Amino acid sequence: MHSHGYVAETDEEAVQIQYPHWAHTWQRAADERGWRQPTLEGFRTEIARGSLYVGSPETVALKIASMIRQLGLSRFDFSYATGRVPFPQRLSTIELFGRQVIPRVKELLVEARYEPTRNDRATSLVAGK
Repeated sequence: MHSHGYVAETDEEAVQIQYPHWAHTWQRAADERGWRQPTLEGFRTEIARGSLYVGSPETVALKIASMIRQLGLSRFDFSYATGRVPFPQRLSTIELFGRQVIPRVKELLVEARYEPTRNDRATSLVAGK
């Protein structure tokens, strides 16, 4: 599975940093393709019930682990920082993802005794390989 997201210290900080860049990117696509205009409400809905993984390390880890379990995923590809997020903020989300989100996802999957259907990336993720 491949999804976009952004990790910050808090859920609200992640929204505040990512939304303007996400909106700019989607605005350009909407103008070109005749889509409806992006809104903060739509962005928050995509986070709550859609395919955006934006929030604190705990929020993002919980959503990733949930999707891995629900869909029987064997891998999860996180595309961080949609749009022109400044480099220091991109670096921060990469660090938080690697140092906090991935270890927490592993813990959640072990706690749930998740067993992937295929012997590949998810097995490696759970086993810590």
